[in-house]
Amino acid sequence: MRATALLAMTGQSIWLDNITRKLLDSGQLQTWINSLSVVGLTSNPSIFEKAITGSNDYDAQIRPLIAKGMKPEEIFFECAISDLRRAADLFKPIFERTGSVDGWVSLEVSPLLANDTAATIAQAKELHARAARTNLFIKVPGTPEGIPAIEELIAAGISINVTLLFSESHFQAASEAYLRGLERRAAAGLPLGSVSSVASLFVSRWDRKTAPKLPAALKNTVGIAVSRACYSAYCTVYCSDRWLALEAKGARPQRLLYASTSTKDPALSQTLYVEGLASPRTVNTMPEETLIALSKATAINAVLAPSDSSWRAQLDAISSAGVNLKTCADELQIEGRDSFNKSWIELIAKIETKSSVLAS
Repeated sequence: MRATALLAMTGQSIWLDNITRKLLDSGQLQTWINSLSVVGLTSNPSIFEKAITGSNDYDAQIRPLIAKGMKPEEIFFECAISDLRRAADLFKPIFERTGSVDGWVSLEVSPLLANDTAATIAQAKELHARAARTNLFIKVPGTPEGIPAIEELIAAGISINVTLLFSESHFQAASEAYLRGLERRAAAGLPLGSVSSVASLFVSRWDRKTAPKLPAALKNTVGIAVSRACYSAYCTVYCSDRWLALEAKGARPQRLLYASTSTKDPALSQTLYVEGLASPRTVNTMPEETLIALSKATAINAVLAPSDSSWRAQLDAISSAGVNLKTCADELQIEGRDSFNKSWIELIAKIETKSSVLAS
């Protein structure tokens, strides 16, 4: 049995962290759905920057958009929504079969809005309406300005993928926003089961950031330890009386999603963050190379239990070695936001250049 199937049997969902038109046109995405237990998909500005500007696959769609006088950002969203609608349709049978637990795809608001709550809400509503797919998440960063937007959007019935989370406190803020949004819907007499969410915790960036500060024995251990702490917090939230009251009214849990799960150090196993974070009722979204490496692995050797507390001693040792975990988490969130901003600006500039070439 493939390790991808074994991972799915633990109760963790495998999503693909990539989308390109070639993946759709070639049938490769459907093949992975059929053979590698892929049940969802995520995207971000960096992924689309590579897809749109690194090929000619989108030129035929871009040309008429240029003729209509669309600006580069409008062109991007037209291309992205076209791809994600097709992907959403591929995953729709899974969405229906699992009762909307899986089968999701994700579209991110402009990263440039990360510090603007009102603009984030407005664009999220617009993109959700334009995409017109029930199994599409709108991605909103879990920044201080993004958290109130998440609550507002959940209350409005828009399903959200909360991105750029790096710590237990970040997860708690995202979870609180989700619960408040659900409670507002319940108070207004609105259905709770029609809205969903995932909280995306970025894993590997922890190890890249902290490796220079740690002794050899602790290098490349921070991402998994922080993620296990978040899993423990996740389990605590979703067995609380507060949650059970919402669940009784039809609410769905905001599942913990492990993102950034490819290893950056070539000396490490490509499946380090997959095998170390196998945990029930969660999601692991992985790039193609990690998915393929997992499909060739032989086993999933351990599954996290809600009672697991091994991360406590690990995080204590990391702190004692001089890593301020709260400071690092906040820095990572800012760095992640800035990285997405950079990719976005580059993407828009390259679309503008491509548009000029195609127009001539």
